[in-house]
Amino acid sequence: MFKKSLMFIFALVLFFAGYQFDVPTASAFPPETPSKSAAQSQLDTLTVRPEGSMSGYSRDKFPHWDYQGNGCDTRQLVLQRDSDYYSGDCPVTSGKWYSYYDGVTVYSPSDLDIDHIVPLAEAWRSGASNWSTQKREDFANDLNGPQLIAVTYSTNRSKGDQDPSTWQPPRYSSHCGYAKWWIKTKYSWDLTLQPSEKSALQSMLNTCQY
Repeated sequence: MFKKSLMFIFALVLFFAGYQFDVPTASAFPPETPSKSAAQSQLDTLTVRPEGSMSGYSRDKFPHWDYQGNGCDTRQLVLQRDSDYYSGDCPVTSGKWYSYYDGVTVYSPSDLDIDHIVPLAEAWRSGASNWSTQKREDFANDLNGPQLIAVTYSTNRSKGDQDPSTWQPPRYSSHCGYAKWWIKTKYSWDLTLQPSEKSALQSMLNTCQY
């Protein structure tokens, strides 16, 4: 009886922990998600200046979906990482994914885009216009930081190349994670912020509990 009671209490703790911290059903977040305090420190140190122009920009200047070995490119590895489960290696043919931006569960990879948390055009306006092509390629295929995530194609395409001052995930409870990932990416890659972007990120970060 005592053992059963302990198991029941443990189950309740897990349930409320998931509710409190809004843990999605997907098996993995993008890596290197900072704590609220770490993200705040990073936000405070980022350089704030007006955005640069789009002059000279092309997505071709950010070679993306690089071959990663074993028949897989970057997109396929993110699909595998962000799934609850999947079938097929490369390409992934089916599975289950939780789209963090809108809270939608999907079962076909054709319903998913791999979002660049900081869009390529936004990176260009924030300092990447001065990078080498190799550095821009590394940025566009960054599997080590929280720069790539599988989400429904509808939310990714509604976002386009907007920053958080003009676009935020439709699911309010995802604002905390999104702000952390955006801040961490800009911090890791030494990209700048515009004033309205920083203000929006601060408001989103304030929704975090940890």
